[in-house]
Amino acid sequence: MTKNSSENKSSSNRDVTYTLGRTSHETTRLIEQSRIYGESTRLLCERAGIRNGMRVLDIGSGAGDVALMVAEFVGSSGQVVGVDVNPAILETARQRAVNSGMNNVEFIAGDARTLNFEDKFDVLVGRFVLMYMKDPVTALKKFITHLKPGGIVAFQEPEYTLYPAVSNPNTPLMNQLYRWIMEVFDHSGAYLDMGIGLYRAFVEVGLPAPEMHLHAPIGAEGDWTGYRYMVTILQSLLPLIEKYGIATAEEVDVDTLAERLRKEVLLSKRPFFLPLHVTAHARLGQ
Repeated sequence: MTKNSSENKSSSNRDVTYTLGRTSHETTRLIEQSRIYGESTRLLCERAGIRNGMRVLDIGSGAGDVALMVAEFVGSSGQVVGVDVNPAILETARQRAVNSGMNNVEFIAGDARTLNFEDKFDVLVGRFVLMYMKDPVTALKKFITHLKPGGIVAFQEPEYTLYPAVSNPNTPLMNQLYRWIMEVFDHSGAYLDMGIGLYRAFVEVGLPAPEMHLHAPIGAEGDWTGYRYMVTILQSLLPLIEKYGIATAEEVDVDTLAERLRKEVLLSKRPFFLPLHVTAHARLGQ
């Protein structure tokens, strides 16, 4: 099976399929995702130097988790503008901002590659978004036109190509899940190596070599939330898993998946890795 690489461009003029779908379940999964990956996103914001008073553009806001987190960093004197091509999910983001008492956040439906903003931004952020762009380098090149000189660029992307390294003969279910995830993303056209590919994307658009970190939510406790979160991933992926002929709903069996996964971890004494991801940040030249 040929793996999609950030060095191999799609021949289509359209972005690749958003593999996880745009259902109400997916909105819930995105919120749960932030609980799993929020700590590493917060570290990225700290390392990148996002601070009080800054104006931030959040690409691919989804349910608003990154925008709401960044809003805490910039404070009442700062501003966060979240952009997403899916207007329906932004209704959830707006309501969550209201519920959180955040009045320094706004959400705009549209494509940040084509939108025009009256004022430039101090920071550009995005989580799990470049992997779905037809051409991540060209997209990033357009995104940074919204930045002021010296502005911060900070992205967080998954790295699926490392999954085979954590497979083991004693964990057949884990190995199968890893293969299913890689296959469905590969079929959809998404970039499996966008995490490591952030380096190439940054330097090709003229940014300095970014500071990068690899993160991996990993657990083996009997009550670890990662088992349940993996079920939400497979539930979102299931329509395409079946469409691409990768597996049937009966084979995936989401109703028993968390318990089967938990038992395998405890029996094999090998922890389970949720999707690994890379953070990268750099500053635009003055």
